[in-house]
Parts: sequence; C-alpha cells; structure tokens
Amino acid sequence: MVRSWWWMKEGGYRFLIDGGKIGFRYQQRCGLVNIKFKWVKDSVLDSVVAGGRELKAACILVSIICSDHRCCLPVYHLSSRRGQLGLPHDLKISTFIRRYPTIFEEFHENDSGGTRVPWFRVTPEALNLHEEELMVFQQYQNDLLNRLRKLLMLTKDRTLPLQTIDQLKWDIGLPYNYHNSLIPQYSEHFSLVCLLDGRAGLRLLSWDDHLAISHLEKSSAFQKRADVRNENLAFPIAFTRGFGLKRKCMNWLEEWQRLPYTSPYGDSSHLDPRTDVSEKRIVGVFHELLHLTLQKKTERRNVSNLRKALCLPQKFTKVFERHPGIFYISKKCDTQTVVLREAYERRNLIQKHPLADIRDKYASLMKEGVLKRSLGIYKKNRNESPDQIRNVCGDDLGDSRYSSEGESDHHPLSEYESDEAPQIS
Repeated sequence: MVRSWWWMKEGGYRFLIDGGKIGFRYQQRCGLVNIKFKWVKDSVLDSVVAGGRELKAACILVSIICSDHRCCLPVYHLSSRRGQLGLPHDLKISTFIRRYPTIFEEFHENDSGGTRVPWFRVTPEALNLHEEELMVFQQYQNDLLNRLRKLLMLTKDRTLPLQTIDQLKWDIGLPYNYHNSLIPQYSEHFSLVCLLDGRAGLRLLSWDDHLAISHLEKSSAFQKRADVRNENLAFPIAFTRGFGLKRKCMNWLEEWQRLPYTSPYGDSSHLDPRTDVSEKRIVGVFHELLHLTLQKKTERRNVSNLRKALCLPQKFTKVFERHPGIFYISKKCDTQTVVLREAYERRNLIQKHPLADIRDKYASLMKEGVLKRSLGIYKKNRNESPDQIRNVCGDDLGDSRYSSEGESDHHPLSEYESDEAPQIS
C-alpha cells in the first residue's frame, strides 16, 4: 500500500491515499465502523476563531446604523436587533458598543418624554471601511450570488427558510440586507415562497450544471488519475501536533479514503445511511458547505438546522468528531465552531476573499479602539450640543415612536437562532 505524506510546518501532516487499487471492497451492506477519535486542542485554529463573535456583531451593527437615513440610531433600536448579533444575553448592547470607540461614537438626545437617551453613529474610519465593503459587494456580486445558488443546490428541493439563510449569510458573505439588495435583482434565479410551516423561504428556480461541481472535484488535478477515474476521491487531511493516531484508526482511515465519493450535488437516495459510504457523502456535503463560506468556518449550530433540507440522518454532525483530520471543532467563545483544516496555513487563510480582508481591517480597528480606551485616550462624549448632533444626523432625532432609554428584552429575530434544537456535545 502506497501513501503520500506532506509534513506541515506546525507539525501536523496532510495526505491523500494512493488508490491505484481499491483495497476496501465497497458493499452497501457494510456497516458504519465504530471508530472514535479524541478531541485535541489546536491553539492555532482556536486563534482563528477567537474574536469572531465580536467582529461579526460589530460589522452587523455598522450595517444597521449605516442603513438608517440618519446614519445614527438610539440604543433601544439597536437592542431590538440583538437576536442577529450572537452576543451573550447578559451583555448589554451599549456596553458592547462602548468597547470599540474607533468604530462607534456615542452622544445623547432627549426622547419625547424628556429623558436623555444614548445614540450611536459610526466613526469616519468605520464609515470608510463600510463604503469599501459596499464596493467589494458590488464588484464580487456574481461570486456571492453563486455561493447562494450553490447553497440552495445542496438542498433536496433547492429551497431553504430565510431564517436558515440568515444564520449563514455572514459566513457566505451575503450583504446584511440581501433580501432587498440582491434577491430582487435576480428574479430569474430566485423566488420567495411560503413554506408549509408558514415561514418565508427562498427557492432556486433553475439548476446550473456548471455550478454543480464540488471543490473536491475541481481540485481533482491533485489526486491520482486512477482515483479520479474510479471516483474514489480522497479528502486532504491534517492533524494537530501530538495527535497520536492509532494504527487501527489509520488503517480504517486509509480504507475510508478509498471509498467512492458521492458529489454533494448528486442523488444520494441509493445510499444506506448506516454505511461508511454514506458517511463519506455527509463529509463531502460539509466539506463543500465550508468551502462556500468566506473564512472556511461556521458555528456548529448553524448547520444543525440543515438536516432535513440536506437529507441527512440523525446525529449527522457526529462526522465532525469522527474526522478530526478534515474538520476541527473549536470551543472558543462559549460555542462550537467547525473549521476546515485544509483551508489554513497555520492561522492564515490560503485563499483569501476580498471581503475577508475588509473584516481583518475591522478587527484591527477594533483592537486599536480597545487599546486606546484602556489607556484613557477615548472618553465618553456626553456634553455634545444638540445642534452639533443634528448637523451630523439630521433634524428628526426626537422620534416619538421611541419612549424608553432601557434596552429591550424583546428579540424580534430570536426565531433565527434555530429551526430545531442543536445537538452539541
């Protein structure tokens, strides 16, 4: 048996099986092999995940504020959107915003009852980044459009609830208001529908064979010709330093890599879900899904709602634990984030999307604000005159629709958190 190994700088390794022969006699009656791998902490990939929740929340808040015609909003308006931010429930929006004075500016204005209320706008630096981001959205609109189309093509009926897409929109790079800015422009591709459970959904109207090619199939030039011809494509694999793979697990993994590869865009109804062949198809689905994301990672709970749409068996997310050489589960930020190992060279993305560059600039600006705030360089500006405020935000700050200074506990988008209870272990 021939193996090809690539030793990584961080001490892990990556390999593809040389499959001139199919050493495993693939039969549907072969069951799922009971192999368990231990979870080993990867501090390098943990650093990729660290700070991601705060970055996402800050970028969404910038989009919300900039989408208002006054370019500034009261705290209680922003609090009503906290269901989209993914922040801890015990963290006030105002507290979070004040951590980043290089992104947000605070001022106060009286509401209709005469109570002074905190308002927030973005800094000139953040506004410049937002405008740069809008330019990238425009320039790469076709790319983002195809990511959404491919996501829908992965599903059985080419349809997903909007709330499920909203959970993934940050990861795949869709604009904050894609419902209004992107979908209406492509009525030949998409249709808004009412699902059987009464929720709004998005349906892909046409299938595109040119898009129905997975990333693994596109990268088949790196695979052995015999494997490509026999459709026995193998996944790139890397392990954390000191993983200590046992010989039994190694033998199973080598055989598993030589199993037939079923395209995530192909028909899988003939596969027995209790077999390793079916499991390889599930791995292929999430391998492709993570490649659709900008930073090749997403929270585990974001995919827990896709079981029915993707025709997956119960406990399908167990493939993340069974294949730690393909996926890494980071437990940073009080959640579980699935990272595609092959996409990173240490903590750097191998192929970086321009939107990821914009997010890095936001992250740098946020770090700068935290540092300067800790040094006392930024002070809360509570004494700005109403005339100065109106020069920036317009003359209609005293909106009679708002009458409370406190942050609302009502989350109108809280149903976006989950379609079904996620299985996180």
